[in-house]
Amino acid sequence: MKFENLNLIAPILKAVDSEGYTMPTPIQEKAIPVILEGKDLVGCAQTGTGKTAAFAIPLLQILYQVQRDDRTGNVKESRTIRALILTPTRELAIQIGDSFAAYGRYTGIKHTVIYGGVSQGPQTNALKAGVDILVSTPGRLLDLINQKYISLNHINILVLDEADRMLDMGFAHDMKKILKQLPATRQTLLFSATMPPEITKLVNTILTKPVKVEVTPVSSTVDTIEQAVYFVDRKDKKSLLIQLLRNSSIDSALVFTRTKHGADKVVKDLAKAKIIAQAIHGNKSQGARQLALNNFKLKRTRVLVATDIAARGIDVHELSHVINFDLPNIPETYVHRIGRTGRAGLGGTAVSFCDSDEKEYLRDIQKLICKKIPVIEDQPFVLSVAGE
Repeated sequence: MKFENLNLIAPILKAVDSEGYTMPTPIQEKAIPVILEGKDLVGCAQTGTGKTAAFAIPLLQILYQVQRDDRTGNVKESRTIRALILTPTRELAIQIGDSFAAYGRYTGIKHTVIYGGVSQGPQTNALKAGVDILVSTPGRLLDLINQKYISLNHINILVLDEADRMLDMGFAHDMKKILKQLPATRQTLLFSATMPPEITKLVNTILTKPVKVEVTPVSSTVDTIEQAVYFVDRKDKKSLLIQLLRNSSIDSALVFTRTKHGADKVVKDLAKAKIIAQAIHGNKSQGARQLALNNFKLKRTRVLVATDIAARGIDVHELSHVINFDLPNIPETYVHRIGRTGRAGLGGTAVSFCDSDEKEYLRDIQKLICKKIPVIEDQPFVLSVAGE
């Protein structure tokens, strides 16, 4: 199937073509027609499957058609926020904003992105000028609602993106406050990489007869990603990472640590080995985080070291390697992490370091993904007590 077969309007097809896309991904192929029909939707898809476009494209088309004056063909002058996209992190909000800019460039539909950690001035100025689509993190949204800069009275479409991560990050209370301010009659779209009981409860509470779209099993990892694990003592992880990164075949690497302090330490250790890297985590200012991310996307920096929350919104085309310096203690997090590579059908490599204290994490991960991750045994930093 091609995008032309999805009953999309000419301005959006032109934008999609400008982006170099001809074939929709499975989540796009399944979700776009449902959303265009005005139905509520639950989209369960792992990261990297193209789900942002799956809701951005039909949402733009719906608003474009609503705002057209049938008699003159002109877009109406007045702008009221008609669609709200709620997302957990600043990075993800920016990424979604970029998608609306790309797919909506020929529609005349205006959007803005708001998030905390930066001055609100430019954001409130954009709101005063009038926008059709608002992309926001929960905290800043509530703040600006309380300051009377934002009204949600005219929202026709609500999108909850990365709903599982929003709950993981403690936004449940904020989400309830926001939901109370929305019109009862609206179209609601919920996207989540996993479907824990909390998400199922949320779906049953706020959606009306939703269509469920699931393109891959909840716990699956992308088949095009080559996975491997090294059993290594914690004290040797630094040396193993340096050795791997000295291999020029690693074009770009996103390295995951469990803590912010750990991310900073890895960057310092790599610097001593003359390997340039930057860190991205919650203690960094928004400007520093965005600079590090832009440098990585533009390949000015080959290595980006991140914590899970900061990395959730990272969308880097052709990322060659994900390296789990620390294995996550939540197995679903492993799926999210390695999904940063192998995007849009491309290949990728995910390498994990496992010390003696992390073997249980590895067992849980393998149980979740129903795969045994191959062990690299030919390496100089073998775990002192043999792994399994």
